[in-house]
Amino acid sequence: MKILRHRLQHDDDTAVRFVPSPNIGGKVDAKYLVIHYTAGSSAQGAIDSLTDPRAKASAHLVIGRDGAITQLVAFDDVAWHAGRSRWHGLEGLNAHSIGIELDNAGALTRTGDAWTAWFGRRYAPNDVLVACHKNETVERGWPLYAQPQIQAAIDVSRVLVDQYKLLDVIGHDDIAPGRKLDPGPAFPMDQFRARVMGRRDDEPGQFETTAALNIREGPGIDFPKLPASPLKPGSLLYIVSEKRSWRYVDVMDDSGKPTLTGWVHGDYVRPV
Repeated sequence: MKILRHRLQHDDDTAVRFVPSPNIGGKVDAKYLVIHYTAGSSAQGAIDSLTDPRAKASAHLVIGRDGAITQLVAFDDVAWHAGRSRWHGLEGLNAHSIGIELDNAGALTRTGDAWTAWFGRRYAPNDVLVACHKNETVERGWPLYAQPQIQAAIDVSRVLVDQYKLLDVIGHDDIAPGRKLDPGPAFPMDQFRARVMGRRDDEPGQFETTAALNIREGPGIDFPKLPASPLKPGSLLYIVSEKRSWRYVDVMDDSGKPTLTGWVHGDYVRPV
């Protein structure tokens, strides 16, 4: 991807879908990239809301669970995504950041053996991380982010950081603690930041497989194996996110470049 006149384009020079939001301010002095979840039922629902003038809210990008990206605000304009916020001496991060919304329901309520979003959708336990938010003291359920969505967010975030010389990637819950919970514990912020910013201090450690190990489409033995299964013992991995005993990983080649992503069981990997 690339950016031309503050609009996102694919590598073949076609424009990423652009649905202009009227909810914008002046010109942004972008220093940070802020990650949000939509707390809604679909990407299109978030797009409809963030382009409604009555909402008085917007973001620069919305990324669906399938990885589809929609731009709502040009990257040199202020989007209204941060609200009351503060970070490293800056007040009002709308004026100092680019905002990405990820389609995700947000915090869930336990209902029997399942979890329920505020809008009524039920989620199976395999699709939920049970965790305590870093700014809270109680456990909640958090829907897992889809891996195509995370990969799309990484790809576009790298382009944004490079184009606008952004200083860091942060969450809405960092700049508005006590008021906001997004992107929440299910978002792998440390790994995401390391891959986007390219700073070794942020990088998760390297891991390797300790046995011939199947790699799957999801976090469980009921998910199909990927064609590359089984990975050879000693295969080099980076852990992108975790769900209980399962790890979503990049499988690296001999030059250190990712060649495959999928889920492996954590009992058969170890730090290098």
